[in-house]
Amino acid sequence: MPKNMSFAMTIPQIKARTKTVTRRFGWWQLKEGDVICAVEKAMGLKKGEKVVRLGMLGVKSVRREKLNAITREDCIAEGFPDMTPEQFISMLCKQYNCKPDRICNRIEFGYLGNQLPIEFQ
Repeated sequence: MPKNMSFAMTIPQIKARTKTVTRRFGWWQLKEGDVICAVEKAMGLKKGEKVVRLGMLGVKSVRREKLNAITREDCIAEGFPDMTPEQFISMLCKQYNCKPDRICNRIEFGYLGNQLPIEFQ
């Protein structure tokens, strides 16, 4: 079974399939061709809560870069077409309490199948 990756901040974008890139401060072992399961929330589930799968993703490319290297095109691919790179960087730095020059993992992916979202045990 593929590993779960949380998309709690971008659930609508994943459901609409408008998000094709994500930046992570981790997932360093990920490589082209890997399959991951997009979920609403992967950690911190309360008793009785279940993982909600959003879809299966195929990794197209992975590269390390500074967060502040994001382009306008990548803001769109991240699912934020109305944000400038500066606004996107500010949002992530606030969310993760980090600096704009922090190294992140830029992950480009495609969607596999179309039967989701579903819940699983």
